[in-house]
Amino acid sequence: MTGKLITFEGIDGSGKSTMLARLQKRNESEPLWDNGTVFTREPTKETLTGDAVYAAIENNVDPLAELFLFLADHAAHLAETIRLALNAGKLVISDRYSDSRSAYQGATLNKTVPDAFNFVRRLHEPWTIKPDLTFYFEIRPEVSCERCKDRGAQTKFERVDFLKEVTTNFKKLAEDEPERFVIIDAEKPQEENEKIILEKIRNLI
Repeated sequence: MTGKLITFEGIDGSGKSTMLARLQKRNESEPLWDNGTVFTREPTKETLTGDAVYAAIENNVDPLAELFLFLADHAAHLAETIRLALNAGKLVISDRYSDSRSAYQGATLNKTVPDAFNFVRRLHEPWTIKPDLTFYFEIRPEVSCERCKDRGAQTKFERVDFLKEVTTNFKKLAEDEPERFVIIDAEKPQEENEKIILEKIRNLI
């Protein structure tokens, strides 16, 4: 594979999706990568597997069943989008990826599966594609939930107590792989963070 994979991670309301949109708009006039850039996300949108994940979230299905729907969506995303783009030498930037599962499902399953955080990580390891660079958008859960209120209906994941546990899991991931993770202060203005992110991307490519 000759392309590069960059992922944006963080709890809800951290500004990941907004940043992805900013970069996507910039890319129209100032291409980030000569071979082209693919902007994507997980769960995927308007796909069989992605629709199943969103339905599971809305209907509060069993947490273990929910995890395997997320995994199915990730597998389809790899096969249908990411691997093809990387093999074509493109830059791929994904809003959420496998780390979100370790952080979120590691929290939802903590009373169901022993050492749920590492259980979820191990499920991915034999077959996923490891990102070349991951930006972790760090934000206090209290601020995150306030932002989520402003955008309308909240999901079951958007609770302070739950997001504190998710934040702990994200921090574990960043501590385990400091060479891959770049921590972004998501409470700072988007303009400032965009400059930092662009510099790191240019250094990578």
